[in-house]
Amino acid sequence: MSAPGDMNAVEQPASFVFTPENLEKAKAHIAKYPPGRQASAVLWLLYLAQEQHDNWVPRAAMDYIAELLGMPPIRVYEVASFYTMFNLKPVGRYFLQICTTTPCWLRGSDAIVAACRKKLGIGIGETTSDKKFTLFEVECLGACVNAPIIQVNNGEFYEDLDPQSTEKLIDALARGEKPRSGSATGRQGSAPAGGPKTLLEAK
Repeated sequence: MSAPGDMNAVEQPASFVFTPENLEKAKAHIAKYPPGRQASAVLWLLYLAQEQHDNWVPRAAMDYIAELLGMPPIRVYEVASFYTMFNLKPVGRYFLQICTTTPCWLRGSDAIVAACRKKLGIGIGETTSDKKFTLFEVECLGACVNAPIIQVNNGEFYEDLDPQSTEKLIDALARGEKPRSGSATGRQGSAPAGGPKTLLEAK
């Protein structure tokens, strides 16, 4: 599965630099690696650039990162185009990533995809006309016990979803709200869906 977009298919900004705050973060992360191994920080710097640049990484950002790390730009392009977590073209303000791997599928991810398509009027890989939402299908998000799950942007996870709670999530985001992440059913962590069955008495 490839990242949503080809960096040659969209208009690219002429330049990119980290904000002073993000540059300090980048330098601190680069400093974790011994001399000659700074390229190991490329994933983290790409993530930081994407977070700064409206959820996508332009070529100018990749060139800037290559210069910071002293590595050929093509190596940064290779990394950015390999990992699905990096978007190479603009996405909506809210980037909805629906897990459809087997555990989520068994728990109803097809219904979550259908609810998103119906609510937003777009298909997988598409963006709404108001540029608010982009819909994408991803592999395992690591919350199999709390499936099905949607990741919004770079780190908000919404779990135990059904079509109704999915639509409520979209409505809240459309209003500019930031719903509390975690289980839509209120379960604590990965506790049993019906509540604890053992260790019910305090010692």
